[in-house]
Amino acid sequence: MSAPEPSGASGWEPAGSGGLRIDKWLWYARVTKSRSLAQKLASGGSVRLNGDKISSASKAVKVGDVLTITKERQILILKVKAMATRRGSYPEACLLYEDLSPPPSPKADFRPAPGQRDAGAGRPTKRDRRRIHSFLGDD
Repeated sequence: MSAPEPSGASGWEPAGSGGLRIDKWLWYARVTKSRSLAQKLASGGSVRLNGDKISSASKAVKVGDVLTITKERQILILKVKAMATRRGSYPEACLLYEDLSPPPSPKADFRPAPGQRDAGAGRPTKRDRRRIHSFLGDD
């Protein structure tokens, strides 16, 4: 991959530039759908900056920082590679960070589709009830 372009038409800032508010960066990097959700995520204690829990969305993020983000049922570990001045497309957003997250674990809590269950689990089906009644001789 090539290095991000300087600020201008593409919306990238040079790597040596100052920091950016964490809520803006999360939104620009498309970690959240809206900036207000990014503010809630940051101020709610779900984001760690270089291992330290943050409580304010105004905390500055710089190139080289590592963010640990706890979202629903997943943990994201992102290393900041670039800053942006606008929210771009998904391929552009992927250039802002390096994903260091561990691969997802195999689904240990696999749930069968509705209507399917292990034999003997749950209520008997209509077919099972008919077999029980015929076995017991209840007519």
